Amino acid sequence: MSNDIHIKESSQISLDVKTLVGIVLGILAIAGVWFTLTAQLSQLQIEVIRMSDSVQMNSEFRVKWPRGELGALPDDAKQDLRIEYLQHAQAELKSELQKLKDIN
Repeated sequence: MSNDIHIKESSQISLDVKTLVGIVLGILAIAGVWFTLTAQLSQLQIEVIRMSDSVQMNSEFRVKWPRGELGALPDDAKQDLRIEYLQHAQAELKSELQKLKDIN
């Protein structure tokens, strides 16, 4: 007594419509889960790339900003002009004071 199963092109399978619908729905559910996971994985990869770029730009900013390589704030430019003006005024006052000392 052999229970060998032989499947040929002409073999016939009889299934209920209920079973067939269940199989199709199961396959569709598995495919839906697969595509959802694939899309989420792709989205997470894109987010990681964006975050790594952000970290790199932040690191670059952290190093270059104090050096003045990325420019300065408008208030810093105004302050620099005021300091330059005060240095020039101080130099004039020193030269005038020196002239007064030379006169006496």
